[in-house]
Amino acid sequence: MDELSALLKSARNEQRQFTIAGNGTGTTGGRIPLGEYVISMQKFDQIGEPVLFSDKRASITVQAGVLLETLQKKVEHSGWFYPPDPTEKLCFTGSTIANNSSGARSFKYGPTRNHVARILLVLPDGEQLNLSRGVCRADKEGLFRFTLPSGKEMSFKRPEYSMPKTSKHNAGYFSEEGMDLVDLFIGSEGTLAIIAEADLLLTPLPRSIISCLVYFKAIEELFLFVSLLKEKGNGISPRAIEFFDGHSLEFLAAKYPEVPVGSEGAIFLELETTPDREESDLDILFSLMERCNAMTDESWMALDHHEQERLREFRHALPLIVNDWLSRQHESKISTDMAVPEHAFGELFDFYRSSCEEQGFVYIIFGHIGDSHLHLNILPRNREEFLKAKALYRRFVSKALELGGTLSAEHGIGKLKAEYLVGMYHEHGIREMARVKKYLDPFLLLNRGNLIPAAYLETETH
Repeated sequence: MDELSALLKSARNEQRQFTIAGNGTGTTGGRIPLGEYVISMQKFDQIGEPVLFSDKRASITVQAGVLLETLQKKVEHSGWFYPPDPTEKLCFTGSTIANNSSGARSFKYGPTRNHVARILLVLPDGEQLNLSRGVCRADKEGLFRFTLPSGKEMSFKRPEYSMPKTSKHNAGYFSEEGMDLVDLFIGSEGTLAIIAEADLLLTPLPRSIISCLVYFKAIEELFLFVSLLKEKGNGISPRAIEFFDGHSLEFLAAKYPEVPVGSEGAIFLELETTPDREESDLDILFSLMERCNAMTDESWMALDHHEQERLREFRHALPLIVNDWLSRQHESKISTDMAVPEHAFGELFDFYRSSCEEQGFVYIIFGHIGDSHLHLNILPRNREEFLKAKALYRRFVSKALELGGTLSAEHGIGKLKAEYLVGMYHEHGIREMARVKKYLDPFLLLNRGNLIPAAYLETETH
């Protein structure tokens, strides 16, 4: 830690800027340097033991370079559970905090920020700030006031703009009235400080899980099923509700012939239960399936560990199958990561589908329907289709923002999507981010090009 501090303290005199590198699992180019030096967090790999607060709460201290997979296996071995579950388990834990990562289980547990109790930061001037949740909050004027270990007094306003009213959001600095300073750094993509260590909150490991894949012949009946699953008071509370459209199932059928012909979509579902409650939970689930005319006989119920592993493999096979198909086309896919408020979900879904059908694209739609957050992948067969798909992506961004949505629900902005952020927050919002960035990093030493387009940092003062 002291070496990292010393490196940053000498950076200005030595005219060095840095890109902070995770494990290379991101999708938005955040770790790609623009000519700077690279700081790898790989050797920050120390992990503590769970510390119990009660029989229902614990925490664990991890350094930034600990693999998420290593963390989850360690706590589960001790009977605990760390809920955040981005699909890629080989990411660094520090990166999941810097990017406020989420996944399927975010439907129940929320994103990474909900599970962070403390972060140890190395600020751009080399000072270390050990920041626990609840210690520093924005006051009524929106000001953060705190003192660094050196005695230097810090005071600045939170970014002043409105956040989208979506259940998942990962685009730009977090901001709300009375917010905790910890939350400013979570999701800031390494632009404000280096997250070196964290205390993460754990919950008891669920005693039993029901997993299932439910097929439908009509998309309207599938959407009704999702609505019923999300209804409060229905007797069950899923932790994950995931969607596969008919095109996704066609790709999967090449590897899994048991996928029924004629299905227009499927829902993957995970439900935490207990041995004495499992039967009643299954009764409720089957009742909901019957109400929605699900293809019950063809659906896949996984109640033991072996079957659940097979079902998870099925769920994660889609990107691999699609990437293999794309490699034969010699083109790259165009992917969306937008989410909208629940009331606008149907309109965005229809817009995705009709737009792709009109242009004759090969495409799939899948993902986190519980949070009104689906990934559309357009799969170009040639360069002409790739260019048309890129143009269509801009229309998708505009539509999602028009519906009150977010540009990115989970993958972040990085360098690849920074230009689009202006459309979401407008000039004022980007200048607010630039103001905060230049207060904490006045010489722009960290992660240049991430989140904030360079032009705003060149013209903005703090």
